[in-house]
Amino acid sequence: MVFSKLFRRSAAPAPRVPDDGIVYAIGDIHGRLDCLEQLLAQIDADPERGDRRVTLVFLGDLIDRGPDSRGVVDRVMALCAASPDVHCLCGNHEELLLEAADGARPALGIFNRAGGRETLLSYGVDDETYEREDLKGVQRLIRDHVPPAHIDFLRSLPDSIVIGDYVMVHAGIRPGVALADQKSSDLRWIRAPFLDHRGHHERFVVHGHTVTDQPDLRDNRIGIDTGAYRTGRLTALALSGETRRFLTTHCPEGTGASVD
Repeated sequence: MVFSKLFRRSAAPAPRVPDDGIVYAIGDIHGRLDCLEQLLAQIDADPERGDRRVTLVFLGDLIDRGPDSRGVVDRVMALCAASPDVHCLCGNHEELLLEAADGARPALGIFNRAGGRETLLSYGVDDETYEREDLKGVQRLIRDHVPPAHIDFLRSLPDSIVIGDYVMVHAGIRPGVALADQKSSDLRWIRAPFLDHRGHHERFVVHGHTVTDQPDLRDNRIGIDTGAYRTGRLTALALSGETRRFLTTHCPEGTGASVD
């Protein structure tokens, strides 16, 4: 009994971020500018901030499904331009828009089903015009209505960011593959191999992409996509030292395409 206590493996230390800062990772917004503004107001009023350096990380999927993708991109672009401590990652919906703009037929088809209509309406395309276009016409609408500055911004987005003991990505990582060797397709799209993995990763993973009713807190990851486009709940994970907290909005419920 004494020996079992002596040689029992100790628990892994809790992941942490640098002590002089506080990090807010923000889940999938999907065109819900109303939820984003409410969440940013909560972050501004957070009593735990104190005088610590604040880092914001948007986990991707700014666009599609919700009513104001353009407004969300404008807002996030302005935040990134104003501070080097604001970061935005590329999600699978940004990838779809960019590939659709380049004319890739598979991407155009998925974009059309996954909330691209709502995105283009937010950029000034009227509903009747959108409905009468074929896939090639949808590409033309993207190129004619989405400002080049927005396209350039979305093309510039990285796939991951490491802060302290955490790696933040849109969808997840491929288990057993070093972070330096991860593929963009996995970081933006992966589900089951990552979500089902129970072992520890190179770093603790914070991600969105897979909708859950509440933040999905596991031993090796935290998922914070709470389906804002539909539920009105946009979630931020606040990290300071070893502490984790969640901030969540309570906006009106919405509707939107369900393809992930």
